[in-house]
Formats: sequence, C-alpha cells, structure tokens
Amino acid sequence: MKNKRTNSMRKKSRKAPVLKLARPAVASEWYQEPSLVFAAGQRHIDPKVGIPLYGPASLGTSRHKNEVHIAFIGTGEGIEKAMRFYAACSEGVEGDQQHEPFPGCKGDRGYRFGLRMDGSFNEKITQSELTEVTGIRGQKERFTATLELLLEKLRILTQEHDHPVDYVAVIVPPKIFERCRVADYHEKGIGMVHRDLRRAFKARAMEFQTATQLLQEGTLSDVAVSRNLDHKSKRAWNLFNGLYFKVDGLPWGPANLPPSSCFVGVSFYRPLGSASTLRTSLVQAFDENGEGLVLRGHSFHWDEKKDGKTPHLTEELAGMLIDDVLTQYGKLRKQQPTRVVVHKSSRFETTETRGFQTSLKRVSQCDLVALRSTSEIRLIRAGSYPVLRGTSFSIGDLSYLYTTGYIPSLGRFPQGHVPSPLQLADHVGDTSRSQLLREVLTLTKMNWNSARMYGLMPITVRFARLVGDILREVPENVTPHPKYKFYV
Repeated sequence: MKNKRTNSMRKKSRKAPVLKLARPAVASEWYQEPSLVFAAGQRHIDPKVGIPLYGPASLGTSRHKNEVHIAFIGTGEGIEKAMRFYAACSEGVEGDQQHEPFPGCKGDRGYRFGLRMDGSFNEKITQSELTEVTGIRGQKERFTATLELLLEKLRILTQEHDHPVDYVAVIVPPKIFERCRVADYHEKGIGMVHRDLRRAFKARAMEFQTATQLLQEGTLSDVAVSRNLDHKSKRAWNLFNGLYFKVDGLPWGPANLPPSSCFVGVSFYRPLGSASTLRTSLVQAFDENGEGLVLRGHSFHWDEKKDGKTPHLTEELAGMLIDDVLTQYGKLRKQQPTRVVVHKSSRFETTETRGFQTSLKRVSQCDLVALRSTSEIRLIRAGSYPVLRGTSFSIGDLSYLYTTGYIPSLGRFPQGHVPSPLQLADHVGDTSRSQLLREVLTLTKMNWNSARMYGLMPITVRFARLVGDILREVPENVTPHPKYKFYV
C-alpha cells in the first residue's frame, strides 16, 4: 500500500514541461525634428520662427499675393468685430511664456501681404433674416434655411459685386451657432441623420470658387474669455496661416521627402442620404512638396453584420483607386511618380493589397502602410517630462513612433496629457521602416490650417478623414473640387 501511494503521489507531483518563449527583440531610436522650407529655400523646424525670419515658401513666386481682398458675411456687429480683429492681428500680437508672438502681416513682416477690407465688400445678415431662420421649429427645416441663407450671401458677394474677393469670412452669429449649428433628424428609409453646418456650407460653397472661413463671434475677442478659447497670438497664427494657404499661398514645404513621391491617404465615409450599408472610399494624394488633391473614390456596399465594422476595398476597387491617383498626379505634375506610399488607419486585407499592388506595378517603388494611434503600450521616461517627440521603438515585428511628446526646441510638452504613440500596424513594400517613420514625422508637420510644428497623425490620414466629413455632403452627381483649400 505504501509503495502504491508513493508512486501515485510521485505521478501527481510531476511538473508540466516548461514552455520556453523567445525573448522579443527590443530597440529604440530618436529622429531629429524634420526641417521645413521657407522663402528662398531657407530652413527651420518651426513655422513660428521660419515665417517671421524668412517669409512663406511661395514668397517671390506667382503664387504669392501682395494684397488680399477680404469680404465678410455676418451681422453688422459681427462684421465690425471681425474687421477690427483682422486689422489688429495684422499689426502683430504679443505672446507669453507658452505662446509665441504673432509677427503681424504686412508687406514687410509675417506672411508679407497686405489686407484690403472695405465695408462695400460685405454682406450683412439682417435681424429679420436672423429671427426668421432661427425661429423655424423643425431641426431639418431650420438647418436647411440657415444653410441657404449663408449660401445666398456668398453668391451675392462672389457673383454680383464688382469688387474681386480672394477670401470670405463668415462670422456665425451666436443665435445661429446655438440653434442651427447641427441638426439631428429621422429620415424615412435611412434612419437618424446628423448634419453639421460648417461641413454642409463647405460642400456647397466650393461651387463659387472662393476660399471661405467660418468663425464664431466669440473667437474675435481680444482676450481669452473662456477656457476653450486659445490665446490671441495662437488664434492669429492659425487664422493667417490658413488664410495664406486658402489664397493659393504655400506657407512652407517639407525639406526631406524624396522627389517624385506621391503620398496617399485612404479613408471611408457614408454619403448623406445613403442606406446604412453604403460606404464610399476617399483618397487624397500628396506630392513631395506637401500639396494635395482631393479625390472621391467609387461607391461600394458594406454590411457591418456580415463584413465587420472596419470596411475595406475589393481588389477591383483598390486598383481603380490607384489608377485615379496616378491619373490625377500625371495631370498636375506632367509626369508619373517614381514612388507611391499609401497610408490607411486599418490593416490591409489580402484582396486590397493585391489590388493596390497590381495597379502600382507601373511605379518603381511602392509601400502600403497602416497607422493607428494606440494607448495599449507606452514608453516611460525617467524624469519629469514624457517621452520626446520623434522617439521610435520596436518590439519584435511591431514598430511605434511618438509624434507628440516633449519637444526640446520648445522646452516644453504642449499637449498636457500622457502622449500615445502611433503603431505601424501593417507594412507591405520596398522602403525600410525607419525611413517610413521619418516620413510620417515630416507629414505630421504639413497641416497648413494651423501654424503648429507638430501633429498626431500624418496629414495624409488626417486630411482624408476631415475631407470625408465634407464629401458626404457633396451630391453624387456633383464632382467635388480637387483643391484641398476648399475643405478647410
């Protein structure tokens, strides 16, 4: 009995074989802040230094305007506030420890152009018009009436006035902002519909071929009256940088993107009024100078219950999308790119990859890159500040890049929250990962609707999403304008 018990106990005490796991390879690297190109080829990493020192990149070229004609749409009080604000900012705005001063905008400073504003350029929203549209009870009807009112004012400015206008600022009255900014209503056969006044206005306004800017009256305050309002110098920087881009100027360009390259951002959106299963692809192409084109892809059906929440293209549609990109690039540059990089925020399905690669056989080099922000993994840096922007690390086959974080040249961490890295979630192609990540870091600096020297996402992915929000309002029988300036 004793021997049997002993043998039984020995059998139970035997341990399972230890599973030995290979230790993943871990590496890290820091990429220097990419330089930008300003007037006469001068370089600096920060637009808020390069613009005052050298002027914008297109200074001295046919793209640069020495005088910009601005018109305003708004109430009498709103227009008066706006004209004072633009005029005051053009003289310069003081900064503080956290905000760089704005140098102003004259022929000899800042963006090196003068503003021309005149009361006869403007179109007023009367109090009776304001009362009429805001008093409509139904959300859909109120939203539609407000949109048509603003578009009619823009039509008069651009088609009936004798004065040429380069840029129209719409000063949204507080009543319209409160009552008509968004509309949520039920549409038979579709379900709940959400609409945004800015997106709808941008989609319709591009037919008038004039750049526009929507501003709340509260944005025109000299001081930050609420926690949500930025410092005046920051508002001036962003406003005038966007203005310069919208009148066809080039604020800056990237210094180190390979020549004859085409960077493509792909996203998806649901057109207004479509059934829930209809999705349309969106693509935006950028050359090595950072200039982009807006393209609307082909429609396709997507059933979330059957196909999953993340849409992807069929092999045929992926190929057609690349064909459209190469055609538009050829029209713009009078040549074909030697390299194409496709950015997407979701992984590439097998059929998608095959379609992209088949159409890209005409190009010497190509890369398919999936990028997504992740908070599942982070680096912890010893010291008081978070990890540096530009830090890259890899764990096995996975690569990560911090596009936000502590910025040594500024001596601070601007975001105010724990930064998360981007994950290079998928890559198929010819370029090394280190070069792809350096290019991503450069493309985070190419948002001309802001004067910041950094951003979380590369502009390919960021623009594709933002443009998609506006394209959903463009009717299917209308060809959207290819210039990005009409979407910001």
